[in-house]
Amino acid sequence: MNESSDELTAGYRRFRAEQWPAAKAEYEALAAHGQKPHTLIVACSDSRTDPALVFDAAPGELFVVRNVANLVPPYQPDGKLHGVSAALEFGVRVLEVGRIVVMGHAYCGGVHAMLHGAPRGCEDFVRPWVEQATPAVRRVAEAVEPDQVERVAEEAVVRLSLENLRTFPWIAEREAAGRLTLAGLHFGIADGILRALTGPGRFEAL
Repeated sequence: MNESSDELTAGYRRFRAEQWPAAKAEYEALAAHGQKPHTLIVACSDSRTDPALVFDAAPGELFVVRNVANLVPPYQPDGKLHGVSAALEFGVRVLEVGRIVVMGHAYCGGVHAMLHGAPRGCEDFVRPWVEQATPAVRRVAEAVEPDQVERVAEEAVVRLSLENLRTFPWIAEREAAGRLTLAGLHFGIADGILRALTGPGRFEAL
């Protein structure tokens, strides 16, 4: 990286100069004692929806899993590579988080791909990834006016991911015992409003 012009290097320099002095003791404690996040968040990889910024979270508070369209696949312990499921297992069974939040967002490219097809050149991984939610998304999209399609589709993905979370036995067991809660959220990029799933098909502003 070119240290004189690289955005990442410049950001790191600002972090070291402006944030690190005040946060140094906190990072040292996290290094010495390990992490104990209270919430695991499944969020989209979209660069406009950083959970740490949205929730004004300090280091060590959130265990974040990000992927295209904040999707959680069903429980499938088949010995293959499952990045999301591995993160869930570690967060729940090792870190023992008390809450899992699925956070969708407006203008989601992954949801757009579910509705209209994956972008050209994304056939290897993006297309099969988004296709797992395509039936659910298109089903709800057929029942609303065109100007509501994107929003209800984004909300449908949040609900689907919550349903899939409950297929993991060690998540379902903890939820039933009151040791773990699940929640769904939708973040509006343009207005900054966070809406929570409060009932079947209903998201309300916090």
